[in-house]
This record gives sequence, structure tokens and C-alpha cells, in this order.
Amino acid sequence: MNLSDLRKKIDILDAKLVKVLNDRAELSLSIGKEKIKQSKSIYCPEREKEILARLKTLNHGPMSDDAFEAIYREIMSSSLALEKTLRVAYLGTQGSFTYMAAKKRFGSSIDYISCSSILEVFQNVERDECDYGVVPIENSVEGAVTHTFDLLVDSDLKICRQELLKISHNLLSRSPIGKIKNIYSNPQVFGQCRNWLLQHMPCAGQIFVASTTEAAQKAVKEKLSAAIASREAAKVYHLPIVKGDIQDVAHNSTRFLVIAKQDVPPTGKDRTSILFSIKDKVGALHAMLTPFFKNHINLTKIESRPSKKRAWDYYFFVDFEGHRLDKNVKKALGQLEGMCKYLKILGSYPVME
Repeated sequence: MNLSDLRKKIDILDAKLVKVLNDRAELSLSIGKEKIKQSKSIYCPEREKEILARLKTLNHGPMSDDAFEAIYREIMSSSLALEKTLRVAYLGTQGSFTYMAAKKRFGSSIDYISCSSILEVFQNVERDECDYGVVPIENSVEGAVTHTFDLLVDSDLKICRQELLKISHNLLSRSPIGKIKNIYSNPQVFGQCRNWLLQHMPCAGQIFVASTTEAAQKAVKEKLSAAIASREAAKVYHLPIVKGDIQDVAHNSTRFLVIAKQDVPPTGKDRTSILFSIKDKVGALHAMLTPFFKNHINLTKIESRPSKKRAWDYYFFVDFEGHRLDKNVKKALGQLEGMCKYLKILGSYPVME
């Protein structure tokens, strides 16, 4: 079969694909109407997970599972946009790592709302100006994003999904590396590139800004300045990449949370995040963790933060396997509630594959 014949076969398949995708979109519209009638959330993380898992079982190649997930991310994004105009708040501007994480989760067909701070992301969702918010929670090198933890204490928003993004930091500038006097970036980013900067640019000033895209905006306007930001930011702001991948650890990734007002039903493979405070006595923290051990619940993370209400008073953030509605989890949380001063369930959400 010659090239022309093969292309004709592709054209026939493309025509079928267009029809099938529009048929799917019509069904999505009907589903959206039913969700609105039943006052249900348009975005359903549990259904999303179910679809992507099913695709893996159906796929026998030659296309990879990752390729199908990327394609279906955009198909689902288009479907969500048909059902309702979704608005998602994120930290920074287009090209920031949080924007990249949000787009990886929700696709290209929804409205993204830029925010100058993590607090503004929370406020946009709390005031119903946005349906969802995306915020960083921890980095594999620098650890916790403390401002996000602090805001979770007082906010009524729930964690409904998470996203993991591989982080690549790049030095962006219109000046050669030897002439750069000031570098702009987020404080956490400087921490992730500390050794490279000490070795290659020890005399350059380091100026903290709220996001990597704000850093790129500064570098565009100021002579002899640079930003540490993503390759996406380099494209958006037309800044040359002077040096790529300057992070100290190659396997550098950041976990982001999707926050919303609604809870997520169980999927069968979930994680729950909680916070609690303890009574000031010997062995109190050990006692708080005992209900998880007794109910065979695997803890995946524990983080402490000052309560800011009284000196040496702490909140403990705990992630563990299971959904808040699972029988053993409900039992453990019931036992824990009777032992601690304060307990708050931050959300149960699907585990990342």
C-alpha cells in the first residue's frame, strides 16, 4: 500500500473520530444537566480516575498509556467546559509551575484565574469566584510550603485532588551569565538551586518574589537581571534560557493540591489528610498515632506547624491511606477525636497513579 492510500485510510478514521467525539460531547452535555439538577459538582475526581484506569486496560498499543491520558485530559477538559464554565484559581501567571500543574489536571478548555498569592487562591474559591484552586503543598527537596499548611487550618475548603509535577529550574535572562547582577525567584526555588548558585553566581543578588512568573516579568523589564523559572515561562515572556536545569537535585518534584468546597466520594484507593492539636503532656503524640496502628492504617506523612495561638503549641498534619468513610478510618478518627484538643478532616481524595 502506497503513501497516498495510507493517508486516505487516516482521513477515513479521522472522520469517524470527529463523529464519535461529538457524540461523546452530546452525552457530556446531558450528564452536565443532570449534575446541575442534582446539585452535584461538575468536576468529579472519582469518575476521572475511573475513566483513566479503564483506558489502561483497553489500551494494547502501540500508543502508550501516557499518550492516551494526555489526549483524554483534553477530551475531558472540553467536556467539562460544555457542561459548565469552570474557573480554576492558581498561584502566579501563565508559565508558573502552579499553572502547569493546574493545566495538567484540568486541561486547556477551562478558565484559569491568575492569583498573586496562595491566600488569594483560597479566597477566590471561598467566595465562589472560582470553582477550584490549585496550590503547592510540598517540594521533594525543600519540604513543606508552610503558607499553604497555615491556610488549611482556618479554611473550610476541602482537598479534592492532588497533582505531582516534575520541576525543572532554568536561568532566564537577556544578559550573558557573567553580567547578571540580580536574580529574581520564589524563596523555595532559590533553596532548590542553592549549590548551583553558590558555585556559578556567588556575587549575584537574590531577590525574593511571590512566584517564578513574577520573577520572569522583572527580568524582562530590568537590565542585567535574571529569573529562575520554567521553560514555559521562558516561552511566555520571550526570555532566553541562559542555563537549563540548574536545580541541585535531578529528581525534583512538587506536590500540588486541588481545593474546593465539596467532598469527594470513595474510589477504592484514596488518601485522607487531617490536622489535629494535642494536649501538652508526655507521650501525647504517640497516643494520637495509636488509633491508626490499631486499625491497620498506613500513615504516609506527618508534618508539624506552630499554631501561632500560644508559644510551643503545634498542629500536626497527617496523611494516611484510606477514605474518611472507610469503616476502619471512621473508627480511628472517632478514637482520635476523643483524645486530642482539635481535629479537622482536610479531605479524602484519589491516590495518584
